[in-house]
Amino acid sequence: MTPYKGIEKGFGMKKAPTLQDVAAEARVSTATVSRCLNSPDVVSEATRQRVLDAVKALDYAPNFGARALVAKRTLTIGAVIPTMENAIFAEGIQAVQDVLQAEGYMLLVSSSGYDPEAEADAVHTLAARGADGVLLIGLDREPSVYEFLATQQIPAVIVWTHDPNGSVPSVGFDNSAAMVEMTRHALSLGHKKIGVISGRTAGNDRARDRVRGVQTALSEAGIAPAKVIETDYGIAEGGAALSALLAQHPDLTLVICGNDVLAAGAIREARAIGRNVPGDLSITGFDDIGLAALVEPSLTTVRVPHRDMGEAAARAVLALLAGETVAGQALPTELMLRDSLGPAA
Repeated sequence: MTPYKGIEKGFGMKKAPTLQDVAAEARVSTATVSRCLNSPDVVSEATRQRVLDAVKALDYAPNFGARALVAKRTLTIGAVIPTMENAIFAEGIQAVQDVLQAEGYMLLVSSSGYDPEAEADAVHTLAARGADGVLLIGLDREPSVYEFLATQQIPAVIVWTHDPNGSVPSVGFDNSAAMVEMTRHALSLGHKKIGVISGRTAGNDRARDRVRGVQTALSEAGIAPAKVIETDYGIAEGGAALSALLAQHPDLTLVICGNDVLAAGAIREARAIGRNVPGDLSITGFDDIGLAALVEPSLTTVRVPHRDMGEAAARAVLALLAGETVAGQALPTELMLRDSLGPAA
């Protein structure tokens, strides 16, 4: 069998329909077709329907590249997220896309793997591809990234955290305050010997702020700082971290995890080594992804407003593109009390 070589002249390919073809099919001028596609409100309903029928019949795709040259817009927004392997970003990014799509924009998503150089490269690539605006996760990055975006006149919005004093608008929540609330509730249940399983804090202000929130609450209560172990995000990593933490500190009554994935791994490992959750050891998470309610026991966690945050971030970048002033937005989190947190043993 002859291997398929991709697009090749004469290889079952037909000529792509043009604006002129649509005009001929609809029996209107090319100018009328353009008005129907770009400013449909100025065209009569009958004419607009005839053009749309012709577009559908011919399978015509407008040349957005040419339109972008005229409008100096590509109608694309870029987003650089740390990873596509973690469900915590899925709902928020979906909400971003829903809002942008309704306004005629396309979302381009890139992953940095928690590598600041990879993130900077992704930002440069998105700019080279004509992204009109960029969404970035968290605050930790070199100032040169913001300087580059400013030079290119590409507005940026920070998501998943909120800094009211930042030079770039941010739409998110206070990671530290959310973890202070979680820790205070745990203290009210008598927990004093507490450990933390955190994601890598270097270059990750969200992880760092969550650890800081735990330590702040303990300090306010006059309790010794939590024992902290850092690891990569993953269920297996959460389990291995719990095993290492208990090997060093077997008397812990509570382990607070930096996200739900780590917590799910910790619960699985606790059961494997014969520790009852929450009878012997309480475990909590952060994010309230779908997994949190499905693990056994169900996970006490912090609910993050993923969808509201994504929608607000998308509206913020669109507002910046419209020349409006955007101050950013702080959204509330919520403590979700389930079965994995109980009184201190």
